[in-house]
Amino acid sequence: MLVAVEPLNAEDPVSIGPFRLIGRLGVGGMGRVFLARSAGGRTVAVKIVHAELAAQEEFRRRFAREVAALERVGGTGTAPVLGSDTSADAPWVAIGYVPGPSLRTVVGDEYGPLPPATVRALASGLARALVHIHDAGLVHRDLKPSNVLLTVDGPRLIDFGIARAVDTVADGGGLTSTGAVVGSPGFMSPEQVRGDRVTPASDVFCLGSVLAYAATGRSPFGTADSGVHAQMFRIAHDEPDLTDLAPELSGLIRACLAKDPAARPSAAEIVETLPVADPWLPADVLARLGRHAARLLEAEAGPEAGGARMLASAGDPTPATPLPPTARTAPRPRRRTALITALATLVVAAAAGATYTFWPDPDTGGDEQKNRGKGQTDGVSARPAGIVPGSFLGAWEGVIQGTADHPRETARIEITQGAAGAKSAVYVQVSESRLCMGRSRLVSADEDKVVLGESDVTTSVPAQRCTPAAHQTLTLRSPDVLEWTSGAAKATFRKAPTGTAVVPARYLGRWRSKPMREVYGDNDDRYRTEVTVTQGPIGTPVIRITDVFPRTNDAGEATTDVVSCASTSVLAGVGAFLVIGPQTKETGNTDSECPENGSSYVVVDTWEGKDRLLVYPMVDAEPGEFVRL
Repeated sequence: MLVAVEPLNAEDPVSIGPFRLIGRLGVGGMGRVFLARSAGGRTVAVKIVHAELAAQEEFRRRFAREVAALERVGGTGTAPVLGSDTSADAPWVAIGYVPGPSLRTVVGDEYGPLPPATVRALASGLARALVHIHDAGLVHRDLKPSNVLLTVDGPRLIDFGIARAVDTVADGGGLTSTGAVVGSPGFMSPEQVRGDRVTPASDVFCLGSVLAYAATGRSPFGTADSGVHAQMFRIAHDEPDLTDLAPELSGLIRACLAKDPAARPSAAEIVETLPVADPWLPADVLARLGRHAARLLEAEAGPEAGGARMLASAGDPTPATPLPPTARTAPRPRRRTALITALATLVVAAAAGATYTFWPDPDTGGDEQKNRGKGQTDGVSARPAGIVPGSFLGAWEGVIQGTADHPRETARIEITQGAAGAKSAVYVQVSESRLCMGRSRLVSADEDKVVLGESDVTTSVPAQRCTPAAHQTLTLRSPDVLEWTSGAAKATFRKAPTGTAVVPARYLGRWRSKPMREVYGDNDDRYRTEVTVTQGPIGTPVIRITDVFPRTNDAGEATTDVVSCASTSVLAGVGAFLVIGPQTKETGNTDSECPENGSSYVVVDTWEGKDRLLVYPMVDAEPGEFVRL
């Protein structure tokens, strides 16, 4: 694919700092990007911030902080920062120009999956870059194929730090809310999906997804064709689909894709155990990179007055030459299956005259995806054949017990496309004291009815309190209404929102408890509850509740001591109200005297002309009342 450098416009500057601008590379969410040359002849990419962002002091501070962090990285395995001025009227940063195509272009558009030796070298190079990024106090947070550039000397990781500064600015000019999901859905970590704290281990998980893509041509958690939320659910709860992955890559990639961040290897451990190959790319790819570099140099040497068009080496008009047999097409040796308990040990095996480095495979026998051929991946293939009518696709919610105004038990089912036998339905059921979430297997589907069979539990609040959902039948009554039955239970379900941001805007923000002087008297100001509602998908903890109240003595009298409580609740429904599961206490922030609180449903109405948040427990009790902070 050719990327043309456009001529400079009349309103464009001819230089920024010590860099002479040559042409336009493009315009992004942060600003304009130019191809430029330093006084010493080095080619650079200069990013100039949009005026509307430059006018925001908070953005300027974040931009300056991120540029400083980028400079600490030093350019090892990344594009180095060569100059910047974050206090200028139009803040800018100059980054070394990387003359190479992205991994997404090479795998997705030109060549297909890469050979195992190249993928191992890719892993080593990207891990080295991550070590330097993490040592600089950064977490990339958006490691994906389009942010990996391939060069003769190794891979380069781009667009970290600066992208994070941009992501904090919402369309309306303000900052995104706390807890908002940041990242690219197909290549996020479970922590990002859930809105948890992101650490360097998150980048290692994303590295595993990128390596799987490089080796197979597919994301290990499928595409967004069936919905972004379904894809994110697979990341958080399902095992990766590693069909067609070469055996010598399986252990490394599975270790990176462990759901528990503590179980993943660090970037430094990957570097220590993987060799650096030279040359690292197939001969055909190296030859094309050479032609790309020559074209760029030739273009730069040509006339620049008038903004001559130049070719950035992201492609080539000549037809692609087929690669040697790849991870997808080459014949496979039978993979060893053994219980290996130490992730830190490498197993080196000789096969077909070549030496392969294996990452120890944490094979516990519980992974149903292992040792299966293509088409036998238990319904989590990236592109399953679908039998579900389009009228059933999407999310549906209903009340199983109670009434529409006062539910006592609710359920939600999100149906994605899939073949018979695929676990293509995500369910959430909430009762007074329990939230259960999981996946159900598709038995059959026709224009009027979908039948779901056996299920797996993926989330239980409290832990280990859920049993798999029973056999379920969904019968369509209208485009927006279906009837749900499971044994003797019946309910009416209606269409519900789905995606990564399903919480209505009126709920978002911080709320404090309504004063209750008639109950607490002079101690009223010592009783304080705050509720923070953030954005996110179903299945993530979007609500945080903090309580502060006086500790009482044996006589029931308030003392000067204070009890502090903090908890979160998982979002389970977004119909006429928010449905949230039982509160989960935050370790280290919760006193032993804090109560156990069950599931709730949350409503926003108007009280004395102002918004009011009502939190109703799923029992016969009065709601908690909150006003905006």
